[in-house]
Amino acid sequence: MPGLRKTRVGRVVSAKMEKTVVVVIESRRIHPLYHKAMRRVSRLKAHDEHGIAHEGDLVRLEETRPLSKEKRWRVVEVVQAGELAPLPRDEGIAS
Repeated sequence: MPGLRKTRVGRVVSAKMEKTVVVVIESRRIHPLYHKAMRRVSRLKAHDEHGIAHEGDLVRLEETRPLSKEKRWRVVEVVQAGELAPLPRDEGIAS
């Protein structure tokens, strides 16, 4: 059916490129023989036109046409903003 595109939800691990973010998508499966939980991690590059996604954010991706050699996804929305780490305090500097 036309118009149905795959969507994924993942965490942004790198936002250092212009208009591109790297998103990690984690899936868990049970091993068919040993019945142990397996974790599979996929790293996808996604197009972020307006720069709305930052490291640590949970984002929703949508499949799109090939935009570059490795980019096949685009950021649709930021589902949850990640917490920013506190800035380190300058110790030893008198103010």
